Amino acid sequence: MEQILPVMLLKGLVLLPNQEVKIELNNKLSKDITSLATKSYERHVLVITPKNTLEEEPEVNDLPTVGVVGKIKSRIELPSGNVRITIKGVERVEILGFDNNSENKEILEASVTKIDLPEIDEVEKKATIKKLNELTLEYVKSSSHISNSIINTLKTIENLSRLTDTICSFMPLSFAKKLEYVEEINALYRARNLLKDIKVELEVLKLDEKLDQELENSLEETQKEFILKEKVKIIEKELGTNTENAPSEYEKKLESLNLNKAIYTKAQNEIRKLSYTNEISPENAIIRNYLEWLLNLPWHKESFENFNLEDIQMKLNHTHYGLNSIKERILEYVALKNNNKDIKSPIICLVGPPGVGKTSIAKNIAYALNRKFYKISMGGLNDTSELIGHRRTYMGAEPGKIIQGLRKCGTKNPLFLIDEVDKIIVNYKDDPTSSLLDILDREQNTEFIDNYLEEPFDLSQIFFILTANNLENIPPALKDRLEIIYVNSYTAQEKLEITNKYLIPKILEENKIDNKIISISDEMLLYLINAYTLEAGVRDLERVLERIIRKLVVLGKINERTKISKVRLKEYLGVPKFLKNENKNAELIGEINALGVLNGGGIVIPVETAVFEGKGNFKITGMLGKTMEESVNVALSYIKSHSQQFKLQDFFFNLKDIHIHFLEGAMKKDGPSAGVAIVTSLLSILLNKKINSSLGFTGEISLNGDILKVGGIKEKIIGAYNNDIKKIYIPASNELDLEEIPPEIKNKIDIILVRNYEEIYVELF
Repeated sequence: MEQILPVMLLKGLVLLPNQEVKIELNNKLSKDITSLATKSYERHVLVITPKNTLEEEPEVNDLPTVGVVGKIKSRIELPSGNVRITIKGVERVEILGFDNNSENKEILEASVTKIDLPEIDEVEKKATIKKLNELTLEYVKSSSHISNSIINTLKTIENLSRLTDTICSFMPLSFAKKLEYVEEINALYRARNLLKDIKVELEVLKLDEKLDQELENSLEETQKEFILKEKVKIIEKELGTNTENAPSEYEKKLESLNLNKAIYTKAQNEIRKLSYTNEISPENAIIRNYLEWLLNLPWHKESFENFNLEDIQMKLNHTHYGLNSIKERILEYVALKNNNKDIKSPIICLVGPPGVGKTSIAKNIAYALNRKFYKISMGGLNDTSELIGHRRTYMGAEPGKIIQGLRKCGTKNPLFLIDEVDKIIVNYKDDPTSSLLDILDREQNTEFIDNYLEEPFDLSQIFFILTANNLENIPPALKDRLEIIYVNSYTAQEKLEITNKYLIPKILEENKIDNKIISISDEMLLYLINAYTLEAGVRDLERVLERIIRKLVVLGKINERTKISKVRLKEYLGVPKFLKNENKNAELIGEINALGVLNGGGIVIPVETAVFEGKGNFKITGMLGKTMEESVNVALSYIKSHSQQFKLQDFFFNLKDIHIHFLEGAMKKDGPSAGVAIVTSLLSILLNKKINSSLGFTGEISLNGDILKVGGIKEKIIGAYNNDIKKIYIPASNELDLEEIPPEIKNKIDIILVRNYEEIYVELF
C-alpha cells in the first residue's frame, strides 16, 4: 500500500527504527516540514540521510531508495527562534519516487511502500539472536562508556530486526557503517555484519587496554606515586581543602569487601574522582552518596537462618491461629533446606480478604526463620523507578526500594514483604509490574541491576512474600511466577478462638493491665462478633475489644473484676450495628439470597424482583458491573425461552415491567455467579411462589439452564455460614472445592450440587 510523506534530510545523522533522537532545526524549510507533518500526516515524516554530507542540495537521483519513517513525538519552539523536535524511527520503507508538495514547492514529498521482508529460518534466527546477545554483553562489560542497564533492554527483545537496530544505535560505528545498516532490509544480513563489527570493536577495546597497561607499567611506581601526591598537594593548596581523609576511609572500606573485579574497579575510579573534586562542588556530594550506597551494601553478609522445625512451628503457632497452608509451606521449605543448603526459597503470594493476618504472618515468618524483615507497600505505586532506582544523572537520585531494603537490613538474605501487589497502578506511562518480573524471577535476579548502582546484585537469597486481596487484579505474567496460597476469611467460631487466645491477651499486655480484670463468656463474645463487626478478618474486632478496655480504664475499673454483659456492651459500644434477621426461616416472594465475594470475603447479597403494569421494560439497579448486567439478561432470556416449561404461557412480558434490584446498593458488584439467584428471584415473582429466606444460591446460568462453575466457593460458603444460611445450591462442577470446607461448616449447612436449573425448579416450584 503506497503512502505519501514529506521528506526530511538529516545530514551527518542516521535514524534507525526504534531509535529516538532530538534535533534542533534552525532553517525555515525544516520548520515548514514539521508543521506540515503535524497538520496533514499524523506527525509522520520520511527521514533520509544523504551519503554525501558536504553537498548542500543533493540531486533526487543521488538519494537512497530505502528510508526510515519517523514520528515527531514532541515539537518545542525555543526563544532563539529555533525549533527542537524529538523524533522516533518507526520502520524501514521502500521509496518509489519523489515529487514536490502541491502547496509548498520547496518541500519534497516521497511515495513509499512497506518492504516485504524475506523469511528467516527460525533455528538460524534464534541462534543469531543468542550470539548477538552474548557478544554485546561481552562488549558492554568491557566498555566503560556504555551503561550495564542496556543489557536488561536487550533481554526483552525477541525480534531480530529490532535487536540489530537497537544494538546499532549505541555501538560506536562510523557514519558510513550506520548508513549501510539503514539501507540493508534483510535482518539476517544486518546481524551477520553486526557480529563482525562487534568483534572488531572488542579487539579495539582489548588493544586500547593493552596499550594503556603498557604505558602505565612504563612509569616507575615511585615516580607515579610522587606525581600523584604532588598533584593532590597543589589542589589542596589552591582550594584550601583536605581531600585525603574521606578517600582513605572509602579505600579501607573497599579493601575489606570481597567484591568482583568490575565492581572493585568502578569503586576505585569513583574514589579517585572524589580525591580531585572540591568539597563544596555538587559533584563531590553525588560521588560521596554513590560510594556510601555501593560500599555499605551487604555484598556477602548473611544472617544465620533458623533451621529448627519444632522451634519454627512453635513460633508460628504462638502468634497466629490457623493459616495452616502457609505454615506448612514454610516448614516444607525448612525441611528441604536442611537436606540441601543451596535450595532457593519459594516466591509466595498470600491472597485473601483484609484483616485475616497476611502481613502479620509474613513478619512472624521472618522472626521464626531468623531473617531480617522489610516491607515494600505497592498500593498506588505507578513509577518503575521506585523499585529499580533513578539514574545518577537526575538530581536527588537514589536506588530503588529493593536496594534500600537490603542496605537497611544489612544482610543479603532478608525476608521482603511486597504488600498489596494487586493495587499497583499500570498506565500508559509506566508499568511497575514489568520490573517485578525481573526481581522475582529466580533465573534472572542473580544479576539484578539497579539503575542507580549500575552494577549487578544477587537477589536470589531473598525470601519474597507478596500479599493481595484480589487475584484477578494481578497481571498473568506476574501471577505465573508466584506460588499462590489462599488465606480465607474466618468463621465466627474461629474468631472466638482468636479472641480468647490472641487478641485479648495481646491488648491487655500492650496496655499493662492484669488479665483478671475482665470476664467475658464465649456466648457474649459471639454476640459481640455478630452484632458489632461484619468482616472477613479480625481487624475491626480487635478495635472493638480495645475500645472496651479503654472504657474500663476511663471508668476506673482496672482494679476490680468486671463481667461483660449485653447491657455493658451497649453502654461501652453503643447500639449494635449488625443485628441479624431473627426471622430467617420466613418465606418471601421475589427475594433471594445470592452468595458473593467482596474484597476476598464471602457475603450474602439479597436480590429483589418486582413486576408491575407497563410496556415490557426491564430495569436493573444496585451498582452492577457489565458482567452482572449480562447475567440478568441471560436469566430473563432463559425464562422466556422456557416459558412453557415454567408454565408462564399466560404471562405477557410485553405488557409488564420487571425491576430487579440488588441490595447493598452502595457496594459495587460484578461477576457471573449470581445467574442462578436471578432466575430463582424472577420465577418466584412470576409464579407467585414464596422462597425460604434461609436458602442461598450461586452459579453461572447458561441460556439452556446449565449451571456453570464459579470461583470463591469456600469464601461464599463461609459467608453463608456466618449469615445463618441453612441450605445452599452450588454448581456440581465445584464439588472438589468442598474438600477445603471445614467439617464444622459442612455439618451445619446443607450443600446441594446441581447441574441444570431444572433440578432447582423441581425442588422449589
